[in-house]
Amino acid sequence: MHKQKLQIGFFEKYLTLWVVLCMGTGVLIGRFLPGVPAFLGRFEYAKVSIPIAVLIWGMIWPMMMKVDFTSIRNIGKNPKGLYVTWVVNWLIKPFTMFGIASFFFHVVFKNLIPPELAKDYLAGAVLLGAAPCTAMVFVWSHLTRGNPAYTVVQVATNDLIILPAFAPIVALLLGVGGIRIPWDTLFLAVGLFVVVPLAGGILTRVHVIKSKGLEYMNNTFLPKFSRVTIGGLLLTLVLIFSFQGEVILDNPLHIVLIAVPLIIQTYLIFFIAYLSSKKLRLPHDVAAPGGMIGASNFFELSVAVAISLFGASSPVVLATIVGVLVEVPVMLNLVGIANRTTRWFGNEE
Repeated sequence: MHKQKLQIGFFEKYLTLWVVLCMGTGVLIGRFLPGVPAFLGRFEYAKVSIPIAVLIWGMIWPMMMKVDFTSIRNIGKNPKGLYVTWVVNWLIKPFTMFGIASFFFHVVFKNLIPPELAKDYLAGAVLLGAAPCTAMVFVWSHLTRGNPAYTVVQVATNDLIILPAFAPIVALLLGVGGIRIPWDTLFLAVGLFVVVPLAGGILTRVHVIKSKGLEYMNNTFLPKFSRVTIGGLLLTLVLIFSFQGEVILDNPLHIVLIAVPLIIQTYLIFFIAYLSSKKLRLPHDVAAPGGMIGASNFFELSVAVAISLFGASSPVVLATIVGVLVEVPVMLNLVGIANRTTRWFGNEE
């Protein structure tokens, strides 16, 4: 059998490094050029930072253009893999994230994290746990030799489930954690950062394919936006860290402490989805991407909603950004695990 050489893009591979560099740049700007975040902070509407909103749209809109929502017509073909994805992402993942993060922030790290900060970090973890991954799943699926057509269906259905499920789950878990949030702001955030880019991505994709064809869409049009997505992420991180400078400088150890439950949660969810797929006798090329979707997070959405609900300088936002920091090294490790365990599924190379 011919083996395809699998690669991850240069930017994606070193995402952790870029996040660290953006952290340093942002903190320095906040410390020595405080007028910059103060000026940008003036441009907001209904608590939503307009500059950050524009940058986040620059990340999310191209992601949505990649998803072929017409693939949902194939939902009836081998639905067990979809059931695993839906159950893990929406009935298990948000609640295990809440439980693990609560345990570490309020119990294990009780003497290291003040109660109010622990509550904020928990809120950030909840926002991560309620948002399953979208764009990067295609990278993880490719690296694990996943079934690309099936992965598209998994991603498309999860993106649509986000619309009705994200806000209620977030509100429920934050309420249990003693954090009250304004429903109107939450729904506004979901509308701005899910509905608008989702609809925009669908309409853009339909228009381009209709006028130029699918090959042009995939090979010419989408690649034009890769730098937009990358630039949007990097500029967003620099801007956010310029607001977060005081929190980071006062609590540098907290970045490591926040990472601990997020990493544990990532491995737990991957193995729940992966081993459930094995139990159901699903093929490896469906099981591996399914595990990756649950394990990784739609961190762009989490960051955007955190900013809308709590403000760009809130420690809640810092917790969501730590999710970006740990994402790539942990997911690459899970890719290695998935590729070394294909025999569990009766797949011989």
